[in-house]
Amino acid sequence: MNLQTRKLNLIEYLIGIQDEKIFKIIEDTLHMSLVSEGKSFNQFTKDELIKRTQKSNSDYISGNFKTQDQLEIESQNW
Repeated sequence: MNLQTRKLNLIEYLIGIQDEKIFKIIEDTLHMSLVSEGKSFNQFTKDELIKRTQKSNSDYISGNFKTQDQLEIESQNW
């Protein structure tokens, strides 16, 4: 199984988690791993999220996006 498939499987698993305690354990473990590697896990501020959302909406309205089919074709070449 390649890395891309493993990432997608992990995302699907995370989406399906309904238990807050389990999700918190995963989140804390990821954070500790990043810290031990000297990296940080920076959360977005409310203003940053709003700006990103506005940019995304603007991109969508102007047609600056790719469809799921386009992304799947593109990812086959990774």
